[in-house]
Amino acid sequence: MSLRISIYFVALLTFLITACSTEHSKIVIAEYNDAKITMDEFEKAYTKNVGGLEAAIDDSFENYKNFAELYTNFRMKLDDANLRGYQNDPALNEELETYKKQVGSSYILERYLVEPNIKDWYEKRKTEIRASHIMIRPDSTGELAARNKTQAILDSIKAGNSFESMVQKHTQDNFSKPKDGDIFYFTAGQLPFEFEDASYKTKKDSVYPEVVQTRFGFHIIKVTDIRPRVPKIKASHILISFMNNDGTVDSAAAYATMDSVLAELKAGKDFGEVAKRFSDDTGTKDKGGDLGFFERRMMVQEFDEAAFNLEIGQVSKVVPTNFGLHLIKVTEKQSYPTFEAEKENLKNLLKRSRYNELYAEFLENYKKEMNYKLDENILQQMIAKNDSTIIGGELKGIEVLGDKTLYSFTNNTVTVNDFYSKLKTDSEFTGKKLTTDYLNRAVKKYSEQKVLEEKAMTLENTDAQFAELMKDYQNGIFIFKLQEEEVWNKVKIDSVKLYEFYQKNMENYKWDDRVAFTEIFARRDSVIRHYHDLLKSGENFDSLAFKTERPNMKEKHGKYDLQTISSELSKIANNLSKPGDYSEPFANQGGFSIIRLDIKEPARLKTFEEAKAEVSGAFQEFESKRLENEYIDSLKKRYSPVINYDELRKAYTQYNK
Repeated sequence: MSLRISIYFVALLTFLITACSTEHSKIVIAEYNDAKITMDEFEKAYTKNVGGLEAAIDDSFENYKNFAELYTNFRMKLDDANLRGYQNDPALNEELETYKKQVGSSYILERYLVEPNIKDWYEKRKTEIRASHIMIRPDSTGELAARNKTQAILDSIKAGNSFESMVQKHTQDNFSKPKDGDIFYFTAGQLPFEFEDASYKTKKDSVYPEVVQTRFGFHIIKVTDIRPRVPKIKASHILISFMNNDGTVDSAAAYATMDSVLAELKAGKDFGEVAKRFSDDTGTKDKGGDLGFFERRMMVQEFDEAAFNLEIGQVSKVVPTNFGLHLIKVTEKQSYPTFEAEKENLKNLLKRSRYNELYAEFLENYKKEMNYKLDENILQQMIAKNDSTIIGGELKGIEVLGDKTLYSFTNNTVTVNDFYSKLKTDSEFTGKKLTTDYLNRAVKKYSEQKVLEEKAMTLENTDAQFAELMKDYQNGIFIFKLQEEEVWNKVKIDSVKLYEFYQKNMENYKWDDRVAFTEIFARRDSVIRHYHDLLKSGENFDSLAFKTERPNMKEKHGKYDLQTISSELSKIANNLSKPGDYSEPFANQGGFSIIRLDIKEPARLKTFEEAKAEVSGAFQEFESKRLENEYIDSLKKRYSPVINYDELRKAYTQYNK
């Protein structure tokens, strides 16, 4: 599959140019027989080929010209493929159908599940909300009792009781209770989605009219502020700790020091320099208090609230936190990113939070649409008859249940036999005991796969973008088969032809200067100096190399095969005069080395045997190009193509006006 995809002339991109003018749809840039290639077709294909409209517009006429010739050849090949009846080839149609199911399933989830939700989040995240809540957790009395209690509190608020008084009387969120239920600012993707959805539907200073359930319990939500969101700010700070060097707390001393800081700033001293002198934050003081960029809710609330209310260049009032006293200066604010820049982040955020719930709901709707039915009775019979079966073995009682329908769709039924054939080859389940849990998981997995595949099979009828994607893929497999028939299958290689090709092109196959050498390596300089003394006294070099301490060279006893002169060791070896000469000890890669030159071979032509693999590859490439050109020439003789270069010069003019 990957080979085919890699050679497709038209890249399978989802970016489409839909803004082609009516004028460009009438301009013919090439024609052959009765076929015509219009300007808008050329522009769409070229844009896809270079990866986008901007790159296409900025390209040269010479590149347009070359592509027009290639694209005309491509179109003639497709016409030839149709004449050969590829569209009716069972093997090709089977491959196309398999691809449609695989790619279509992913496409559906991306286009109809992920994309709408991340676009919704993108818009929501332009805003941040501040909210307060009352939370009631289910207890031993159960969820219904907790819901009813929460509803009663909400009704009392609607009747005129203050939200804040109800917080103090009833909330079970002890963290937010002292702040009248305030949970501070948030944006989409930070809190349970049920809570967020309700908050984004509520006006400022209003209470959401319904009880909201999350995994934490039941909530009554009041929105207290709505404002444009700044994704990140960059700030510096000066921290004066309440803690003395001896570990005692002295807030009075902290305030006195802060007065000195304020006096310095009032006198016009630089904020960063004052931070270096006074700040107790050892992680930032040397950087002038620079904290870098940070988002909402990354700092303690008091710090966060002060910082995000500052303008660029503005210094805050003194801000007390648990850490001490702060002065904050905002130095930069990040603008809201484009959708394309934020897209991957939003996808990751979605998959970490809401994706599973959204996926389940999405698939359930498709199942309803396709009239999905699971026979629970048959499922339970499978368990009853096979309660000790290990998945992957023979299923007992299969002769009784095998042909029974386990689940079905409008146009499909899956029998017990069908299901178990798939189950016993699935690595997720094989080797596991056949239980209700595993069976339910498998049924869910396979039925969802089938739903998506069935949907993919009809998607071309309703989704023009997917239809074009499939058309591109079909064109791709047709071109691949043509290349097989006209080029690759015709390339004949024998030793005589290879040798003749080598003789004509032997200058292309050369060895550079090469050396072979042996290394003695030791981790300590005292050891290598000792070895060097032994060599000078006549010790055999190989016997010492046998002791080399380089891990990957122990089995080879320090011997390096003939190689081009590129590594540091090979360069040292090459600097030696003749085979048998050895170097002085030198520091090298965590230790110390001595190098002996074994072979010094000057550059030369490769023999046929040495170059055979390279020659074979080059010959195949040569022959493929020759056969490809012959095939294109035959198409040109058949179709007589004409390219209108004067008209081609008008490409993309509509975008440059």
